[in-house]
Amino acid sequence: MKILRFIDEEGRVNLGCDYKENEAKVIKGNLFDEFETTDETKIVKKILTPFVPSNILCIGLNYYEHAKEIKMPIPKYPALFMKSLASIQNPFDPIIIPKNCQNPDEVDYEIELAIVIGKECKNITKDEAKNYILGYTIANDVSARRWQKNAGGMQWVRSKSFDTFCPFGPYIATKDEVSNPQNLNLVCYLNGDIMQNANTSDMIFSVYEIVSYLSEGMTLLPGTLILTGTPKGVGYARKEPVYLKDKDILELKIDKLGVLVNRVQSERDLCA
Repeated sequence: MKILRFIDEEGRVNLGCDYKENEAKVIKGNLFDEFETTDETKIVKKILTPFVPSNILCIGLNYYEHAKEIKMPIPKYPALFMKSLASIQNPFDPIIIPKNCQNPDEVDYEIELAIVIGKECKNITKDEAKNYILGYTIANDVSARRWQKNAGGMQWVRSKSFDTFCPFGPYIATKDEVSNPQNLNLVCYLNGDIMQNANTSDMIFSVYEIVSYLSEGMTLLPGTLILTGTPKGVGYARKEPVYLKDKDILELKIDKLGVLVNRVQSERDLCA
């Protein structure tokens, strides 16, 4: 099942599935408790993030080829950081480049497979991990590189937590739709040009290893969104660095998960 969250013609927020021709079947209930699909359909006026996360956990440096391109050693353990809940953004809504990330430009794209935790778990094994996953979605770990490197107090959270720096969606593909999360193609387009093109088979730590590792001594709450790392091709690692600018269009595609589209707009343009 592919689950989306949307605003209908009456301005109400709904859960839905079987989205086509601007209509979706309504889902009743709670994604992280009990829910059921109804025969009722509603017009989809606006697509939202498929849920509001309880937490956003992220893994850095999790693709072999990405580690090579930025000349970093292969990590022994998953590198964890977090993003602010205020950073989430809907599909099709703009990524806003804040004033403190301009002059010089520094904002970069990162396509990522994201895990949606469906049930509370703690201290689970790799083999148990699948039982606690609701499904998967596409995320963009938008990153301000200057803040990440030397302006953020030697940690990554600030650089990745500015408002709108975590677009994700357009829906959750439940785990039955994704038979093997370690064999998914990821492609990031910037203004129609391919910037990242990889497969999750290049991950250093697998989806199930990540969930198990994060659950060690730390409860993963229902609704936790876990970003699993980005592959090679990020803008700042290129011979001629590429950073996001006004009117750019990002299209992020992952097998079985659809397409996440966002345009880019700078804060100065919003205030003009």
